[in-house]
Amino acid sequence: MSFAGLIFSGVVVILFIADLAAGFPFQRVSVLADIGFIVAGLLTAYLSWSISRAKA
Repeated sequence: MSFAGLIFSGVVVILFIADLAAGFPFQRVSVLADIGFIVAGLLTAYLSWSISRAKA
């Protein structure tokens, strides 16, 4: 389950970095929302990574 969260957060981060840089796929409607989703995705990736390392 933690790897699914890691993969999903990676997709979210890549998607919103692309939107922030090139305006694709959301036409850069809100820069603040893009930054918020990037931070949330990175936080989720960190939490998923730390949980997967703690279980091993």
